[in-house]
Parts: sequence; structure tokens; C-alpha cells
Amino acid sequence: MKIPDLFIALAGTPFIAPHVRAQENPNIIIVFMDDMGYGDIASNGAVQYNTPNIDHLAASGMRFTNFYAAQAVSSASRAGLMTGCYPNRIGITGALNPTAQIGLNKEEETIPEILKKRGYKTAAVGKWHLGHHREFLPLQHGFDEYFGLPYSNDMWPVGYDGSRNFSNKNARKSKFPELPLIEGNQKIAEIRTLDDQAKLTTWYTEKAVDFIIRSRENPFFLYLAHSMPHVPLAVSDKFKNKSEQGLYGDVMMEIDWSVGKIMRALEESGIADNTLVILTSDNGPWLQFGNHGGSAGGLREGKGTVFEGGHRVPCIMKWPDAIPQGSVCNKMASTIDILPTLAAITHAELPEKKIDGVNILPLLYGEDAHPREMFLYYYDRNNLKAIRKGNWKLVFPHSGRTNQGFFPGVDGESGKTDGNHSFEEELFDLRRDPGERYNLKEMHPEIILELKELADMARKDLGDDLNGIKGENSREPGRIKE
Repeated sequence: MKIPDLFIALAGTPFIAPHVRAQENPNIIIVFMDDMGYGDIASNGAVQYNTPNIDHLAASGMRFTNFYAAQAVSSASRAGLMTGCYPNRIGITGALNPTAQIGLNKEEETIPEILKKRGYKTAAVGKWHLGHHREFLPLQHGFDEYFGLPYSNDMWPVGYDGSRNFSNKNARKSKFPELPLIEGNQKIAEIRTLDDQAKLTTWYTEKAVDFIIRSRENPFFLYLAHSMPHVPLAVSDKFKNKSEQGLYGDVMMEIDWSVGKIMRALEESGIADNTLVILTSDNGPWLQFGNHGGSAGGLREGKGTVFEGGHRVPCIMKWPDAIPQGSVCNKMASTIDILPTLAAITHAELPEKKIDGVNILPLLYGEDAHPREMFLYYYDRNNLKAIRKGNWKLVFPHSGRTNQGFFPGVDGESGKTDGNHSFEEELFDLRRDPGERYNLKEMHPEIILELKELADMARKDLGDDLNGIKGENSREPGRIKE
């Protein structure tokens, strides 16, 4: 159904629709959080801290309720976002640490690369995590500018509590170098303490605002990837002890402040109406860190799992020239759909190599469309652990992480978790049971058969280590030259 010219009603709520579909080549900003869970924004149920700027973004744009990270772990998730591919298709799995010898292959086409062909200026600010060697850094993948950390903020010789005592299970961290702060391709400083980390959100925000102001006469793409709220948590003095939820709430309030600064820069530059802003997260919350981890908002499990709490993340999109104000989209979509959607918006050519994302622009326009019917839940190196079609999700027998039955950590200490729990085959109706509590496999054998047939097709294409299948269309990551 097309959007009416002046008025649209969704779920019985009236709101004013845009007067035009879209201008040519809008500015594009992706704000990408780290480990922010589905329940960590107010519109999804967050409590005990205020996020007025994110709330306003949701009220003036579109909130997605079935939006999926490409994979429930950092590097893989970011690879999916940047390339429009399931990350296992391009050989990026897990979270690359400072000893990694691989990164994003230069043969893969990224969002900034396809946009540059349409005249866009491009900048990446914040966490990269797609390879820390020079050939893998943002400037070699389509970005004109870069400022930030090459990987996660916990990959340094400091414990989660800020100490350098490694008499515990995190002793491997003692071998990591100090966190490098990079500008362009060069290290400009080392992040050595939590006080240093407390400056990151402010630094990122200042760099992002500066890029917006300098680029306002030209279409631009800004990728702002916050290091927070990934542990270890750190917050500037201006937000310390400001929330009722403790340090995690303080960090979320500072991130909200950052969103406000970005939106204010757009308004003051006179380009807010023709800027598409996308706010989402790389995966669900790291639940084993307790009060230093986020909330899955009632979804099952969190980061590092193929259950909804690991993959389903908040997503808000605002584009006054196109997106109905105050709308909610309940259709399925994913970060891998962002690249083909931006290509459609800007009339850019899609990558030559096969991708997995689909164009969800009809959803942004408020149309009754179903561009994504299916989603594959891969984890580990290349294990297909679950599949969703429509509202049905089939979880295959597998081993993996669970936080259920274990006490979480407190104040930066990691709690216990079972990393090798055996999960049985389970079938869920996600429309009625988004928390994945009721296994319906005995009631719907025909649904299981259909989903298994689709899974077999996916295995032929992408492979599946659980079944010893090598995919026909998987590709290699980039490797450093010896």
C-alpha cells in the first residue's frame, strides 16, 4: 500500500507523512553501537536512565521491531554491515583480536566504495574491527577519513576492572598491546587507562560533528561506530553518576548526548531534512557482565548466541524526506540489507560479487512489503544453527553459549557462563513467542520440513561446518602479506 500524500495511519495511530519521496543523493549517517541490547533504548523498555535524543529520533522516524544483526559478534557483524553479505560468505568470523592475521578482503565492495562512485565524501569514526593491519583499515576500504580504535576496547593489557593484574582467566589479555588510537592510517596515541577510554565518546562525537560541518555542501556518508557500551565501561565526568542504573546507564546517557550533538549539527547546517540517519547495534548484550552489560528486553540469551537476544537489535531510521514520522515497522530486516537499500536510494551500482542483503526501501516508505522473508543464524566459523522464515524459527541441535542458570558478574567482573551447552531442536512461533520459551516442534512437523529444506539450500551455498558441508559460493578473507 502506498503512503497517502498527507496522512497515514499505522496501528490506529495518525501521523503526518512526508510530502516528497526523497531528494537525490541524501546524506547518510550510520550510528553503530557496540553490545547495545534490544531493551537498552527507552522505546523498547529501558528504565532508570534518560535517552531523550534517541527517543526523539524514534518519535520522528521509524522504529524496527524485527531487525537483525548479521551475526551476534563484533567483527562478523561489522563485515555484514559493510558488505551486505552474511559474514561467513566472506570469511570473517568471531571477533578479530590484535594477533589476527586476516581482515576484510580488498576484493569485497563496501558501502563507502559504492557511494564514492556517486560523489559521496566518506568518513569512519570509532571502532573498526575488520582487521588492524594497514591494508585492512578504513582508508583502504573506501573511507576518505578515519579516527578511532582498530578493534574492541577490551583488547588491551588491562582487566575489565581497570587493573593490570592477570591472575585470572583473562591472562591472555596481558599479551595484547596498548590500545592504539588511529587517525588515517597512523597511530597517534595509546589508550592506556579507563580515564583515557572515558574520553572516547566525546572524541568520536567531536570528529563526527566536524565532518558533518565540513561536508555539508556535498553528499556524505558518516559511519560513527561507538566503542560503548561494550565493556570495559567508561564515561566522561559530565555524565558520571547521572543515571539511576549506575555506570551502564551513565554510558547510555552519554551516547544519547552524542546522538543529540549529531542531530543538532544537521539542523544547524540546514541538511537535516535530506539526511538518512540509521541507529542500530552490532549484536545483543554481553549478559555475563551483569550490571555492566545491557538488556535483551525479554528476548532469550544475548551476545554470542543464535537466540533472539543475540541477533535482534534496536534499529531506528529517520529521513524526513521519506520515512513516515513516528512509524513502527514489524517486518523482518537486517544490517545486511543496508548496503542494497543505500544503493537503491542513491542509484549506485551493487557489488559485482554475490551479496545476501535485499532492498528494504519499500519498508522505509511505509509500504506493505516483505522484502526479507528469511534469515540465517550462523555462528562460530561457519555453523548454521538456526533459520527463520516468516514468523517461524527452527533452531538446529548445536552446542553454544548459554547464560541461563549462572549468576552474572558485577561491576566489570565477568560472571560464569556455559560455552558448550547442548541445545536440542526447537521450533518457535516468534509472533506469539519472541522470548523462545515454547518448543512447538511436535505440533508442526510440516513447518520443520519446509525450514530444513531451505536450510539445505543455504548449506549448499554457504556451507555448514556442523554438517561437514563446504559451500559453493563462500569467499576468503584478506590475509596480510608475508
